[in-house]
This record gives sequence, structure tokens and C-alpha cells, in this order.
Amino acid sequence: MNDSSRWTRRSVMALPVALAAAWRPSWAQAPSFEVYRDPLCGCCGGWVDHLKAAGYAVSVEERSDLTPLKRQLAIPESLWSCHTATVAGYAIEGHVPAHALARLLDERPALRGLAVPGMPIGSPGMEGDREELYEVVGFDGGRRIRFGRYRGNRQV
Repeated sequence: MNDSSRWTRRSVMALPVALAAAWRPSWAQAPSFEVYRDPLCGCCGGWVDHLKAAGYAVSVEERSDLTPLKRQLAIPESLWSCHTATVAGYAIEGHVPAHALARLLDERPALRGLAVPGMPIGSPGMEGDREELYEVVGFDGGRRIRFGRYRGNRQV
């Protein structure tokens, strides 16, 4: 074995970064997102771009009133945000990071969907000069769980 093929401390420390870059969800092909948004909302387009950058297929339907859809999907009013999506039988509300979506699709928990209530600064599509701490909420009827805590696109 020559020196160029030996494990070094540096190569071992870099391994998690290399694996994370190569990681793909366990499902063979990423499911497609159907995003519903107000045509006048700019941050919704930013969130769609975030999904596409993460490798998801996305179709967009513009609607001036999303209230009937949110009610049809049983998204609690307290969790409403500016856009709504569906994927693989789940309802997605607001600026949910791609990392949380990958986990949802990989684990397939018994939830109705995920939400990021409101429009936290720094969340995907709401990037700015600062990043608020916010929670991704899993919901199913009256049940709520903390699905993740984020600052920007990073889980904390």
C-alpha cells in the first residue's frame, strides 16, 4: 500500500461532508411537489427555487385565494402561511426547509403534514440579512409535534 491510498486524519474528518453531498433519499425518484401560491407573492417563488435547488420536481398553480385549499387539506388556521403544497399525500404549509421535507419523505410519519407558521426571516424563500430561529411543526388534526428547529436552512 503506497502513501497516497492511506487514510489520514484529514481524509477521515472530510468523510461526513463527502457523504452528505452524495446522500440521496431512500426513495428511488423524488416525488413531485404541487405548490399553490398567490401570484403577487415574491417569497413563494423563492421557496419554489429552494425546492428545485434541492432536486425536487415542482409544479406551480397560482390562485388568488388559498383559503378553500388550506381547509380542504385540513391545515389548522394557526399554522397558515403564504403558500401551500402537497407531496406524497402530505400537506406542506409555508417555508419548510428541504432538509425537513427529505426527512418527512424518508420516514413517512403518521402526520397530515408539516408547517412553518408565518414567514420567519431567513427561512427558505425569506432570506435576508438575519435569520430567525423557527420551528417546523408536524400536524395531524389537533395533534402538533416539533418536527425540527431551524435557523435559516440549518437544523439546530
